[in-house]
Amino acid sequence: MLLATLLLLASALPQQTAPATTAELIAQYTADRDALARVDLIPLSTAGLKKTARFTIEWTADLDQLDFESLSTRSQIDWLLLRNQIAHEFATTQQEYGRVQETLPLIPFAAPLVHLLEEKSKRHLVPAEEIAQVFADATLAIDLARDRFTKKVPVVSASVAHRAAGQVEWLQSKLRGLHEDRMGYEPDYSWWCSAPWETLRPKLDAYATFLREELGGQNSEDADPLIGDPIGREALVKELQFERIAYSPEELIAIAEREFAWCQEERKKAATEMGLGEDWRAAQEHVKSLHVPAGKQPQLIRELADEAVTFLEERDLVTIPAIAKRVWRMDMMSVERQKYTPYFTGGEVISIAYPTDGMEHEDKIMSMRGNNRHYAKATVHHELIPGHHLQGYMSSRWNPHRRAFYTPFLVEGWALYWELRLWDMDFAESPEDRIGMLFWRSHRCARIIFSLKFHLGEWTPEECIDFLVDQVGHERRNATAEVRRSIQGGYGPLYQCAYMTGGLQLRALQKELVENGTWTDKQFHDAVLRAGPIPLELLRAELLGLKLTRDFPVTWRFDNAK
Repeated sequence: MLLATLLLLASALPQQTAPATTAELIAQYTADRDALARVDLIPLSTAGLKKTARFTIEWTADLDQLDFESLSTRSQIDWLLLRNQIAHEFATTQQEYGRVQETLPLIPFAAPLVHLLEEKSKRHLVPAEEIAQVFADATLAIDLARDRFTKKVPVVSASVAHRAAGQVEWLQSKLRGLHEDRMGYEPDYSWWCSAPWETLRPKLDAYATFLREELGGQNSEDADPLIGDPIGREALVKELQFERIAYSPEELIAIAEREFAWCQEERKKAATEMGLGEDWRAAQEHVKSLHVPAGKQPQLIRELADEAVTFLEERDLVTIPAIAKRVWRMDMMSVERQKYTPYFTGGEVISIAYPTDGMEHEDKIMSMRGNNRHYAKATVHHELIPGHHLQGYMSSRWNPHRRAFYTPFLVEGWALYWELRLWDMDFAESPEDRIGMLFWRSHRCARIIFSLKFHLGEWTPEECIDFLVDQVGHERRNATAEVRRSIQGGYGPLYQCAYMTGGLQLRALQKELVENGTWTDKQFHDAVLRAGPIPLELLRAELLGLKLTRDFPVTWRFDNAK
């Protein structure tokens, strides 16, 4: 009886709350960040950006209170990952603040409209009569701005004008949501705001067009203009530091040019074996003609996927769970999407780019040539197994909290690493196969060169396209899609640079642990897959068991070529 009473009293006492693990802190930060973004992410709102910056500062202070030295090595890695992520997001917010300040002079009527959205985010119901007046005033202000900028055209780049146009369209979209939330539900709102909104809405659309065409110089007949937004050298260096890459943009370009030169020599050797002298362009033209008929590409993809799995399993190179082999699927890529991704993309679902009956004849031919049998053999494994599909399968089951730190240097680097390793292991069975593998390998080098030169302000989009056509051997349609994907497809400025750079990092780490160490290939590959998609310098620190500090520096020089 006494014991039962004591237990009852103990259960009524306040319980000590255990401190959050680093995995839980990561989950809390990302959930709070995303929730606040859904409220505070308002077009052209400097107030929202200031709130975001304050959130990251508060989290930094809280994280710095943790006793770093008492954490396990894995938790120290998590701490460094989260600290790095928060610092990067603070810097990104600062950069976005500057970009908004750069475009606001082109949108002088925005402030009262943005204020309406900020009030909505606070759940404040602005009286309908006030909203109607804001809409009416904005309509007049748009006309005044157009008239002023027509008489005296401001000096502005095409990229800034294009960015401002996008912000106006985003503003219009958010205002439409505000309007539709109240229109028809509040009689007073409908009475006051219906007409002013219907007058303002097309004015905003027309003003976005004015920014693009009149100030930005876009041809109104060009439905798919190539207008990127270079970030400049200073921002590139900061991005490289965030990705923990201890190289300058210029050093990475030099590495890519060296690797590209190696590819060119190997192309000449393959062309010679094909009886074409050293004419690699002729060899590539021949390989492009070796494509399957329309409608037969899915069958080829399945055969190549099975071939890659068999190759890996016969050599016991990596663990491939039975379910991973079972669940991958195929679908066909839309014509619209092929404007940005002219080649198949993958993961659990491999999305196949191949001609449809609605394409123009020339586009059909270029799509088939660009997705020929030997090019496909070189990259099906990149998308499926051991590439992105196996990678995604494992990262959702091992250290899943680290998916918050997704980096293309590991994600794309892993798939590219396998292109390098399979080349070394004679996966190519013929000179035609080698031409296919070398096309993609030279393309990965070219991505570093053209994307960094674009963001450094050294190359225009047209020069990037010409480089891919003349030096890599792309069909022009496909080269245009690749450049569009790089500069305006929603990818970060270092994304295209990450493929080859990450692959070289992993190859250097494999050499350190396997060739010069005691690990097996399978142990190494399984460890990489289980660690999560994190910056490779921190992956190396974890696998090698390096001593970690709060200010663990970015120092790994992985490129050891003489």
